[in-house]
Amino acid sequence: MWNIIKIASAFIGIIVGAGFASGQEVLQYFTSFGYLGTAAAVVATALFAYLGMMLTWLGSRTQTRSHKTVVYQISGRYLGVIVDGVIIFTLFGVGVVMIAGAGSTLNQQFGLSPVVGSVLMTLMMGATLMLNVKRVVGLIGSITPFLVLALILICIYSLFTMERSFEELAPIAEGIESTLPHWLVSAVNYVSFNIAVGAAMSLVMGGAEPNARIARWGGLLGGAGVGVMIMISHLAMFSQIDVVAGYPLPLLKIIDGISPWLAKAMAFVLFGMIFSTGASMFYAFVARFVEMRTPAANRFSMVTMVVGFVASFAGFTQLVAFFYPLIGYLGLFLVGALIYAPLRLKRAGDKILQPVSDTQ
Repeated sequence: MWNIIKIASAFIGIIVGAGFASGQEVLQYFTSFGYLGTAAAVVATALFAYLGMMLTWLGSRTQTRSHKTVVYQISGRYLGVIVDGVIIFTLFGVGVVMIAGAGSTLNQQFGLSPVVGSVLMTLMMGATLMLNVKRVVGLIGSITPFLVLALILICIYSLFTMERSFEELAPIAEGIESTLPHWLVSAVNYVSFNIAVGAAMSLVMGGAEPNARIARWGGLLGGAGVGVMIMISHLAMFSQIDVVAGYPLPLLKIIDGISPWLAKAMAFVLFGMIFSTGASMFYAFVARFVEMRTPAANRFSMVTMVVGFVASFAGFTQLVAFFYPLIGYLGLFLVGALIYAPLRLKRAGDKILQPVSDTQ
C-alpha cells in the first residue's frame, strides 16, 4: 500500500507544477467558464484517473528507463515519431515554464528580482538530475502532501468567507480571458497537456516499480487525486474571483488575505511544487537522449539547464498562455495512443509489452 501511495504522490507532484499550484492554470482552464468549469473538472478527473493508470502500468510492464520504448510500442513506427516529438517538446517547454514560475513566485511574495528565483531553481534542478530515478520519485512525492493540505484549507476558507453568491460571481469569472473556446474542449485540452507533461516521467516511474498491479493502482489514485485537487482549486478561486482576478498567482493572493505569514509559508510550498515538476521534466528530457548518471548525462544536463534558464526570460504568464494550449492540442496524439493501447495490446497477444532494453 505504501508503494501505491508513493507512486500516486509522485504522479501528482509531476503534474502539479507552477501553473497549477499558483492557480493560474485552473483559472484559465476551468474558473473562466464559471459554473461549467465545475463540469469540466469532473470530466478531467475521469480522464486523469484512466490515463494515469495506463502510464504507470505500461512503464512497469516494460521496465522502461525512458519513454521512447513504450511510445513506439503503443503508437507504432510512424505515429510514434510524432508522439515522441510532442513529448520531447513538452518536457523542455514545461521545464522552462517552471524556471520562470520560480522567479514569479519569489517576486510576488518577497519582492525579489525574478532572476533570483530562476537562478536558484535552475541550480536545484541541475543538482537533482544527477540522482537516480527512485530518489527523484521519493523527493517529488514528499512535497505533494503539503500542497494537498494547503489546497483543502484554502478551499474551506474561501467558501466560508465569500461575500457574494456564485450567481453574482459567475459573470466576473466568465469575463476572464481564456484561449480555449468551450468548457469541454478546455477540459480535454488540459488533460491532454498534463498527460503530455507527465507521460515521460510517469513511464520511467512505473518502470522503477516491478509490480505492475502496484504501478497501475498508484497511477489511478494519482490521476484521481489530480482531479480532486482541480475541483478544490476551482471552487476556491470561483468563490473569490472578485479578489484574485488579474493576479499571476491567484491562490497565493487568497492565502495572503488569510495571513501574510501563511502566504510566505505557502510560497515555499509552491516553490517546492515548481521544483518537483521542473526536475521531473528535465530528468525525463535528458534520459530520452543519454544514459543517466554518466559524465555524458552530466554535460548534457548542464547545457540543457543553461538553455532553459535563458528561455525562461519570456515570462511566466506569457509562457503559460502560449505553451499550455499548444501542448494540449499536440498531446491529443498521445492521449489517443493511450486510449487505443489496450486494444492494440489485445490484438498483439500482449507480446508488445515484453520488457526490453531502452535504446538511448
